[in-house]
Amino acid sequence: MLEIENTALLVIDVQGKLASMVHEHERLLLHVQYFIKASEAFDLPILWTEQAPDKIGGTVESIKNLLISKIKPIHKRSFSCYQCPEFLEQLKKINKRQIIVIGIETHVCVYQTVRDLHAHGYQVQLIADAVSSRHKFDHEIAIARMRNEGITITSAEMVICELLKTADNPKFKQVMAYIKK
Repeated sequence: MLEIENTALLVIDVQGKLASMVHEHERLLLHVQYFIKASEAFDLPILWTEQAPDKIGGTVESIKNLLISKIKPIHKRSFSCYQCPEFLEQLKKINKRQIIVIGIETHVCVYQTVRDLHAHGYQVQLIADAVSSRHKFDHEIAIARMRNEGITITSAEMVICELLKTADNPKFKQVMAYIKK
């Protein structure tokens, strides 16, 4: 079960034209924005990566605008965020063991990052409706593979309710409003 005091959000590579090419891209972008806002409401630290932005382009504006005033993206060349020294430095600095993962592409950067985090003892919650790939098949295979490897696969609403714990939480109305959009 997620605990607010031990949880962080990781936003992986929601960039350039690729973001508009992934399966169900509108849903993905909506859920990524929703999770960033919910993370801010819960005061969760956020890690944000960009894969080879010189080649792929920067984070899409709707996501970038939510993040840029608070944090800077971590630029990486490795598919796994865990293989990037700057990412590891930031991960150690936030000192959280439960990581909520969202972003693209499910079968490449998301999969390799989740696998590495899990192998290094992090409790990973992969938000299945906040990750995607260009091809639905690649996304589905990656989700199945991560599940088989012991990764927790969950949904946006399920994670938010897990963090809220109760309808009496003072943040209930605020974060549930994001779900209803």
